[in-house]
Amino acid sequence: MEFEGTVVAVLPVVKGTSARGEWIKQEVVFEQPGDFGRKICVGFWGDRAQDAGTLKPGEKVSIAANVESREYNGRWYTEVRAWRMSRVNAQPAAVLPADAFPPLDSLSPEESASSSASEVDDLPF
Repeated sequence: MEFEGTVVAVLPVVKGTSARGEWIKQEVVFEQPGDFGRKICVGFWGDRAQDAGTLKPGEKVSIAANVESREYNGRWYTEVRAWRMSRVNAQPAAVLPADAFPPLDSLSPEESASSSASEVDDLPF
């Protein structure tokens, strides 16, 4: 299952020890866009838990997860376990204004020759 959602809440980290060793789980609540904003609580395990812990409310994230249900004492429990996460609204690279660099035509022939010559001389091959 894949979906995009907005972070609503980052729940406290849960840690424990099982027969296989120590484990860590980070749960994050996402809201899906639409008329009826549905919320989904997604569990991140192991190394992914640390990445999920850095999320902030309001961030938009793309999630790939497995949905699994299991029965215990006559009741069914469903878990959404993420296996991939990527931020949708990552910060774009800073754009410098056009006047930050002088136009190439404004350089004198000596300046342009010396700058290109120094670049060639610095090469190790």
